[in-house]
Amino acid sequence: MIKRRFLPSGQISKIGFILFFSGLGLAAVRTVWSVYLKSFLGNDSYVGFLITAFTIIGIISYIVLIPLVEKKNNAGLFVLSTFLFFLSYLLFTIFTTLYAVIILGVLTSILASLRVTTIGIIISDKSKNSELSKNEGFVYTFFNLAWLVGPLFAGFISEKYGFSFVFLISSILMFLSLILFKFFKISDTKKPKRLDKNLYKLTKDFFNNKDRVFSYIISGGINFWWGLIYVFMPLYIIEMGFSTFIVGLFLFAIVAPLIFFSYYFGNLAGKKGFKKISFLGYLILSILAIFSFIFSFNPIIVMILLVLASVGGAMIESTSEAYFFDIIKKKQREKYYGVYNTAIDLNHLATSFIGAIILLFLPFKFLFLFFGVFMLFFSIVSLKLKNIVESRRKN
Repeated sequence: MIKRRFLPSGQISKIGFILFFSGLGLAAVRTVWSVYLKSFLGNDSYVGFLITAFTIIGIISYIVLIPLVEKKNNAGLFVLSTFLFFLSYLLFTIFTTLYAVIILGVLTSILASLRVTTIGIIISDKSKNSELSKNEGFVYTFFNLAWLVGPLFAGFISEKYGFSFVFLISSILMFLSLILFKFFKISDTKKPKRLDKNLYKLTKDFFNNKDRVFSYIISGGINFWWGLIYVFMPLYIIEMGFSTFIVGLFLFAIVAPLIFFSYYFGNLAGKKGFKKISFLGYLILSILAIFSFIFSFNPIIVMILLVLASVGGAMIESTSEAYFFDIIKKKQREKYYGVYNTAIDLNHLATSFIGAIILLFLPFKFLFLFFGVFMLFFSIVSLKLKNIVESRRKN
């Protein structure tokens, strides 16, 4: 009865289950990543610049990998990327020099681009037109559940046993998700097609359409916000005298609203449209970021405000990708999805680089003001979106 009433049909439910385990591994590493890099670099600003370099690699990878994604089976590419993630995290436990960390950081940046592109296309291909945003909300709920649990145990493990043990556990989780993917027999069949080898023209064509441009901006804005949460907030919490366990506890709490509201807002967007939900989501982020600037003298209040802001994040995260797939033709998904996904790393890059510059000259609290202003910008841009209502469309 539960499956019939609440779970998506077909392989979507299985994909959500797979992403839970791989998401656990990713979330655990992301929780300690900036603090781990600081153990080598010794400076918050240097950490921001190094993450910026990794992000540039990710952006380039989204574009360069487009012909590969068009040519090869997406399920096979997802398996490959997950297996290489498993090996990379395992190598992090063996090699602990700065040069090794940089090489492995570059590799995982490329793999992340391939993984995001392939699984996104698989989900969209297995969804009906009238259920895409609901399915996205369902999958994001499982993925965010991993990001709820992952930071909590990563903070505890790193405090007790060190960073290497976090990478070891994460490698095991990635391997488990790989086994589940094969066990559930997630398939992806394709017909031969003409490959887009002129990547410059492809990218230019993508941005020649204003609806795709607005979708690109809006989907990138939420990743801009997560840069504050996952790159700089761990550093802020440590500097305020708290332990890595508190970092994990904070990131655990950050994801809780996403668990409770992602599916609800994804389903609501399918029935009511995207524009108002996106506008309100970014407005909530803007207001609470500015309040964090005002109350920056009290880290407890700041952490509470940012946890509440995740309600706004749930409005955007579970709907922005579905909106992109709604405004393009199905045959354009593999062609344009890689370009669209550069918004993820481009905004991560902007966050880490600009944040690093701000921290060179100004106290940490000005980061909150900076993010508050930018979230207001994304809120205004949201009003340019088409108000697509999926429930009125034919499957």
